[in-house]
Parts: sequence; structure tokens; C-alpha cells
Amino acid sequence: MLLPKTQVPSLELPLINDTNWKLSDQNAENFTLLVFYRGLHCPVCKKQLEELSQKLDKFVDRGINVVAVSADTEKRAKIAGEDWDIEGLPVAYNLSLEKAREYGLFISEAVSDKEPDFFTEPGLFLIKPDGTLFFSSVQSMPFARPHFDDILGGIDFIMKKDYPARGEVKGIPQNA
Repeated sequence: MLLPKTQVPSLELPLINDTNWKLSDQNAENFTLLVFYRGLHCPVCKKQLEELSQKLDKFVDRGINVVAVSADTEKRAKIAGEDWDIEGLPVAYNLSLEKAREYGLFISEAVSDKEPDFFTEPGLFLIKPDGTLFFSSVQSMPFARPHFDDILGGIDFIMKKDYPARGEVKGIPQNA
């Protein structure tokens, strides 16, 4: 499990537009938002990424770079890029299961022939320009994901109040 205020693992992946994406090259004004999704087989992911694509300008206006990431193959990721309404959204693929584990993502095994043999469950990571984790939300199921309007509202509060990252305590103090 990654803790807030700690460095996140490096991440470099190909994008469906035939370029490469690298976390360390982001130079975001305020944050980088990693949106890990299950893959082409997931209708909840389709809905989530379509919503994100519609709100992408709101993130960009706040100085936030956004990328959607899956363990899908190039072929599956490019099908999602063509069939889903996600134009303009950077979509990365070929996330290794080892890298997914570094991020603390849950990994599932296929239960139908529509799913790849293994894939990650969803997660969101808001990362500061210095590469440290500010916020994360990791699910073990495809349901109950944070809504992007809530995340945008939270980001507005964070930036207005200079609110610090929370949740980094590694152990419970003796007197707690």
C-alpha cells in the first residue's frame, strides 16, 4: 500500500495514439491523476472513462494532467479508444501486473471469456509534481468508484485551503 507523502513508483507506458507516457515527464502545474481501469471488457470502466473525457477540460483548467491506464494489450486498448467516447483522453496500456502490485492495485483472474486472463481492479491516484502521493482510492471490485465531480470539488478545496495530504501515519501511536 502506498502512503500519502511518499514517492510513487515510476511509470512509463505506451499510449493508444502511438506515443509514450512517462510519469516523471508530466511537469503538471498542480497534480497528475492516474485512473487505473479494468479494461475493454468492463462496462463500468467505459462509463467512467467517458465521464472523465467529458470533464477533462475541468482537470486541465486546474493544472492537472490526466491519464487512464490498464493492463490491456495494445489491440484491446485501441478498440476501447475507437469504440468508447473518450476522444482526447490519454489512454495507456500494457501495465504489467508487477507494476500494478507496486501501486497496490487488486488483481483479478478472468471469470468469463470476455475478460483477459488477469487484469487490475480500478484505482485513482492524485500525485504531486514532486512525485509523491497526495490521494488514492483503490477498489477490489468494479463498483463504488469516486465520482469525478467529487474529486474536482476536493481538488478545489485542497488548492483553496492549501490542505495537506492525509493518512500517512504508518503505525498507531501508543497513546492513541
